[in-house]
This record gives sequence, structure tokens and C-alpha cells, in this order.
Amino acid sequence: MEFDQLSKQVIGCAIEVHRELGPGLLESTYEKCLAHELRGHNIECVTQMALPVEYKGLALDCGYRIDLMVAGNLIVELKSVDSIQRIHEAQILTYMKLADIRTGLLINFNTTLLKNGIKRLVL
Repeated sequence: MEFDQLSKQVIGCAIEVHRELGPGLLESTYEKCLAHELRGHNIECVTQMALPVEYKGLALDCGYRIDLMVAGNLIVELKSVDSIQRIHEAQILTYMKLADIRTGLLINFNTTLLKNGIKRLVL
């Protein structure tokens, strides 16, 4: 699967964070560091963006938060787990549908080689 330019830039920034910190830290640490790295490359991002659920014309705050919304059109969901599970993929796909965003990156920082912890999803 070929990655778009924005996904490539985000992955490059994630690799830099992983190179500096390595595996084993909390997801929130990687989130803050990745946001800092992205902003350092002039890439707009919003952390912990609220994601309401639309139900019968009503926007409900159900507590869903997107880890990183990058440039308004890429959702990045971060993990620091032993391995990516199907539930993690379902989570980001649901976020993508709710936000009407076609592309997402699921990044697990708890790997020896970060490229093995990256999955790109497209609706």
C-alpha cells in the first residue's frame, strides 16, 4: 500500500520520537512528543480532539477523543501495547467514520522496530 505524503511525514516524525524514547513508555508520553515533533515540522495537529456521536440530529459527547487529528484530514491513534488487536483497528475505523475522515494511522510505540507497529487504514 502506498502512503500519501502527509502519512509519510507523520510516520517520519513518529520514527524520530521512537528513536529518541524507545518502547515502554505511556501512550500519553508518545502523544505529547509526537505532537511536538509534528509542530516542529510545521504540521498542524490537535491532540485529544473531542469526537461527538451524532444521534437523530443530536451531537452527543460520549467521551470519545481522537489522539491526534493531523492537518484536519488524518486521524492518528496511538498505542503502547504488546500487539495491535482487532479492537484497536475497529476503534480507529469507528473514529474515522464518525469524523468523516478517510485515512488513519494506528501506531504502536511498544515495538523494537517502529515500522512493525504502524498500520494505515483507509475507508
